[in-house]
Amino acid sequence: MDKLKDWDEFEIGSVLFPFKKGVDGAMELYKSERTYSGDSSFSDSVAHWRVEKPVHNSNICINCFNCWVFCPDAAILTSDDKLAGVDYVHCKGCGVCVDVCPTNPKSLLMFSDHKDNDEAIKEWPAKEPKKSQNNL
Repeated sequence: MDKLKDWDEFEIGSVLFPFKKGVDGAMELYKSERTYSGDSSFSDSVAHWRVEKPVHNSNICINCFNCWVFCPDAAILTSDDKLAGVDYVHCKGCGVCVDVCPTNPKSLLMFSDHKDNDEAIKEWPAKEPKKSQNNL
């Protein structure tokens, strides 16, 4: 496999088009079957600028796949119809997955890129109490 480019090796203002032949029908294929362009976020890592990373807590996750649908870099991993974690080679740490997560507490939270995932899980917040109409 070729060496992945670092973010600072791209021309300023670059746009990374993901597919060689356009997007028609590409999303219905598995990642391994898609024809990615040479300078796409699939073949070149955009993770080097990440400061925070999303950590997935499978004990809370309801497998709604909102994070998978909205991830701009296809960095949400799935296996056997369940979310299986985050592909940190391609995750740039934008936090979109956390924003769209509907669970209470969220099943994806942002932590320092240097924090171990098991340590992050230990720090997970408790469920927030539901607000009644009188408390609004």
